[in-house]
Amino acid sequence: MKTRMIIVAAPSGAGKSSFVERLTKENDRLVDIVTYTTRSIRKGETNGVQYNFISHDDFQNKIEQGFFVEWAKVHTNYYGTSYASIENAWAQNKTAIMDIDIQGVLTFKSKYPDAKTIFILPPSIDELRRRIEKRDGGMPHDIEVRMANAEKELREASKFDYQIVNDKFDHSYEQFKKIVEELLG
Repeated sequence: MKTRMIIVAAPSGAGKSSFVERLTKENDRLVDIVTYTTRSIRKGETNGVQYNFISHDDFQNKIEQGFFVEWAKVHTNYYGTSYASIENAWAQNKTAIMDIDIQGVLTFKSKYPDAKTIFILPPSIDELRRRIEKRDGGMPHDIEVRMANAEKELREASKFDYQIVNDKFDHSYEQFKKIVEELLG
């Protein structure tokens, strides 16, 4: 039986979003589940593409309404995945693929035990720091929070169905693509 849900997790800056975005453009059997967040939009992002950007008040209202399958406070912002987005993917007879925080993976696995999980690892903690600094512009406090969280998250990698070290993007992406294609059947 083909997999109906694939969950990709990694520390911030490891490449999970890049892998998922690229693969969903190449494979029409997948739907990239766009999560909700209260964080500020970054340069180059579009609301509704990378994330659904909403206010803290809107997020709290959605929590109270039972809108989210899972939600978590990550670093200093909230992130959540809606039931409707997954149901819409399945209504199209497609596999839902998403990149979410590690906190959310346990919630998903409890509600969807057949979901498959993939963890993306950085080649080293130093390389991860370099990527975050390059992407986020070097906000010292944010970087330290992300690095502290990354060390905790990396300890969870062995609990995932698959692990990929993202050392050379194209090579690592091909490994990721092969795993997902096998899961799709």
